[in-house]
Amino acid sequence: ETWGKFVIGSAGGVDITATLDYKEVETDKEDAAVKVVIKGLKGGHSGLEINEGRGNANKLMARFVHEAIAEYATWHGGNMRNAIPFECSTVLTLPKENVEALKEDVAEWCALFNNEYRTIEENIQFFAEDVDAPATQVPEEIQDNIADAIYACHNGVTRMIPSYPTVVETSSNLAIINIADGKASVLFLTRSSSETMKEYEATSLESCFSMAGMKVVLSGSYNGWDPNPNSDILNLLKKNYKEMFGKEATEQADHAGLECSVILGKYPHLDVVSFGPTLCSPHTTGERCCISTVAPFWELLKKTMETVGEK
Repeated sequence: ETWGKFVIGSAGGVDITATLDYKEVETDKEDAAVKVVIKGLKGGHSGLEINEGRGNANKLMARFVHEAIAEYATWHGGNMRNAIPFECSTVLTLPKENVEALKEDVAEWCALFNNEYRTIEENIQFFAEDVDAPATQVPEEIQDNIADAIYACHNGVTRMIPSYPTVVETSSNLAIINIADGKASVLFLTRSSSETMKEYEATSLESCFSMAGMKVVLSGSYNGWDPNPNSDILNLLKKNYKEMFGKEATEQADHAGLECSVILGKYPHLDVVSFGPTLCSPHTTGERCCISTVAPFWELLKKTMETVGEK
């Protein structure tokens, strides 16, 4: 996703899904309802930008809900498993006389979040609005267990690669939460270039949500892609790049999960490099491509295909 850089390695990953079916209970007819929303976070790619300390909308909401000690009827946060969630909302029910105090708390937490992330996030929006009280909500014992698990679970970088301390080795992204209509689901994507650390991280999350009474399933696991700095196709690409553009290309390994790792799992004899035009803010609403890098990428691809050997 950066023109002039050839990727020769990436992290493996595994999807973690925690689910629970529950029977909703009636909301107290005397209670009011408030929808609390957090938005304006940068979000971003859960592999490439997980080390930047950006706010995770689900984790921030969990802190507030835990402090507010209110009942909740629904919770919706995040939209893609491989993207850092940038917005989240929950509907809370509470006695009418406590609504104004809750709104004051929301304002205080908004200031707190913006202060905590003042050099990372630009304008976190955290606000509350009155809504009609729902007829039903999550049972108290269920909502407490799930909220505690969301609060306690690990999110973000676990550690860097010991031999390459500037590259993330293992991380998890608390990507999507949906709680409504008698069904709760919490979705993660765990990444690691180490198979044993990937297993450790996944098992840690599985343990956390199993203790909350949720069913946890691991799926879609794929291995990492071990870098090969002596790759023939890499050396050809670098040679052609220098001849065409008059400068040296660079090579790198990414914490992201690339399709190359899946392909290599099926065809391990292949010689693989990943490259392309520059993309900015992938997996966010601001994703865009640098148009000036598209034509050079295409010309390099054509020349390399024309000059690659029979091997």
